[in-house]
Amino acid sequence: MNDWPDRRTGDRSERYGRGSASSQPEGARSMPHIQRRPAQPRTPQRPQVPPQSQGYDDRYQDGGYQDGGYGNSPEPGYDSGYNTGQVYGSGSGGSDGRGGGGRRGGGDGGYVQGRPAPDWRRRIKLGALILVVTVLAVSISTYFWADSKLKREVDLSKVIERPESGDGTNYLIVGSDSREGMSAEEKKRLRTGSAEGKRTDSMMILHDGSNGPTLISLPRDSNVEIPTFVGSESGKKFEGTGRQVKLNAAYAEDGPELLVRTVEFNTGLHIDHYVEIGFGGFAKIVDAIGGVEMDIPKAFKDKKSGADFQAGKQTLNGEQSLAFVRTRYAFAGSDLDRTKNQQKFLAALASQTATPSTVLNPFKLYPTMGAGLDTLIVDKDMSLWALGNMFFAMKGVTGGEGTSMNIPISGSVGGNLVWDKAKVKQLVQQLNNDEKVTVKGN
Repeated sequence: MNDWPDRRTGDRSERYGRGSASSQPEGARSMPHIQRRPAQPRTPQRPQVPPQSQGYDDRYQDGGYQDGGYGNSPEPGYDSGYNTGQVYGSGSGGSDGRGGGGRRGGGDGGYVQGRPAPDWRRRIKLGALILVVTVLAVSISTYFWADSKLKREVDLSKVIERPESGDGTNYLIVGSDSREGMSAEEKKRLRTGSAEGKRTDSMMILHDGSNGPTLISLPRDSNVEIPTFVGSESGKKFEGTGRQVKLNAAYAEDGPELLVRTVEFNTGLHIDHYVEIGFGGFAKIVDAIGGVEMDIPKAFKDKKSGADFQAGKQTLNGEQSLAFVRTRYAFAGSDLDRTKNQQKFLAALASQTATPSTVLNPFKLYPTMGAGLDTLIVDKDMSLWALGNMFFAMKGVTGGEGTSMNIPISGSVGGNLVWDKAKVKQLVQQLNNDEKVTVKGN
């Protein structure tokens, strides 16, 4: 009886089948039934495996050769027809190191094409696009956040009989003694007292033009005339009587609008924007940036402001900074010397704030902006762009790009400082024409 399927004989020398009856592996032998033919193009392809019923050796398993399937090397000149330069898997996965551009796959023994090299140019472009979008999103959100915090409370449209605008932009910068938002402990620590309401502690005009910024201090003890004005709250018109008062009295009488009206009337200079900051906000800004470095030429003390400074370079915190800009009784020039210190400090503050370590550090930038914007009071037409220009113009004063001075003084009357009208007129003319300032102040 024939135990072999498909009419196969029991002669082991002529049969192909599913292995040998012997426990030992079969010896190597050639396959004369496969015709020799030219090598195919080097294109990875899966060899066609004939059905087992046609008598092919089952060492073609799962689409690939079993290692050692032919035993020894084929006879010289033999071409199997599958010499494509690629290595086909044996079902075990991974690469055996004999192949070309591909790798052997997993369980099915099929050929898996290798991944292409990363397109770095595309990745860089995509990364740059993501970065630009992120920066824009942060910038836009920061703009709207900051814009929403500005207190636009001063209405300059209520100011009457205003002088013509000149070239450049004029800011009236006011430091008030407002204690709004300060706790009793803070008032005690900063030595601000507990007086109700608020008064101006310092006033400056900052002109920003093509010939560099000019910072002009207006002593609060300046002798000025209160002109005809319209009440900011009542809307009632008050006729001018030629009344002479100290400049800070105008603010105390009817607030920012009357102060602007009085400055414009006595100088002839058009004020474009109004900016005011109180005691508490000033100290918080300084603390937010880590203090302001100052070079104090001479030691001084003042019990009223709490100042106690040694000569030389030192970093002032918020409390010390407030004492520094408020001190007047320790100086021979009183208010004139104080205004010089105020100019020096504000320019240093602006210069040290507008640095990469602050602007590019969100942990310093946002607290600094928050501290300033929480207490700033500006006019209704003030934009963040205009406020930023004012800030960098202030910085330019320290950088040597501009000029700082007191308004020219000719003498005093009743303890009030009298302006030099001729020099003030020349100064205002140079500012209106955006010319180089040549007038010297006190």
